[in-house]
Amino acid sequence: MEKTFVMLKPDAIQRSLAGEIISRLEKRGLKLVALKMLLIDRGLAEQHYGEHKGKPFFDDLVNFITSGPVIAMIWEGKQAVQVVRKMMGSTDPQEAMPGTIRGDYGLFTGNNIIHGSDSPESARREISLFFSEDEIIVYHKESDKWLYG
Repeated sequence: MEKTFVMLKPDAIQRSLAGEIISRLEKRGLKLVALKMLLIDRGLAEQHYGEHKGKPFFDDLVNFITSGPVIAMIWEGKQAVQVVRKMMGSTDPQEAMPGTIRGDYGLFTGNNIIHGSDSPESARREISLFFSEDEIIVYHKESDKWLYG
């Protein structure tokens, strides 16, 4: 099964949306294998958004993600990266379809509620930034046979 990294951003926490978003991911059939709430320091934020360094919006990304607590998670499932990306919706909430997380709860691009890895490679990189191997739980869910045959 594929793993993906998901982060609920400070606006999701401040707006009390964490439970709703986690519930959506669970109901879709993904398996939560790691979760923690943290305050991200500037160094970790700059590593996380490293591919955007030098772009005009880089400082805004770093400042926002360090402005309050976040919830970092690892979700597992068949094509987990693609499934979460579709559930999140467009990066710009104004363009996100109703029914997606950003379409239902996002206001504008800067405060768009949630981050999810955009590829299996970025998922591995992001997971390694936020979690050690011993923080990832391996377990069996009986519902997997109903989801994956």
